[in-house]
Amino acid sequence: MMLTTIILMACVTFSSRYLFLHHNLPFAVGPKLQQFLSYSAPAVLTAIWVPIVLLDEGELKLDRHNPYIPAALIAIVVAARTKNIYFTSLAGLSVFYFLR
Repeated sequence: MMLTTIILMACVTFSSRYLFLHHNLPFAVGPKLQQFLSYSAPAVLTAIWVPIVLLDEGELKLDRHNPYIPAALIAIVVAARTKNIYFTSLAGLSVFYFLR
């Protein structure tokens, strides 16, 4: 049963990606849908990092002993200024390492 579920989910994922990536299909994304889809990556990334930074075992952790918060803030500032993913990652990880 588990293998069947994995295979079916792989087929669903592949077919949804295939529709958007294959150029010979008579399917075009309109400008409104393109604008709507431009928000999906930031929404998914926010849904990933917010619980990691702000939650500890299901509880909100906003104290000064949480090394995730300053590291995330530094990473946000560096990302906004440099637009370089490598430098942003290095800065955030360095701050987190030294605070931890």
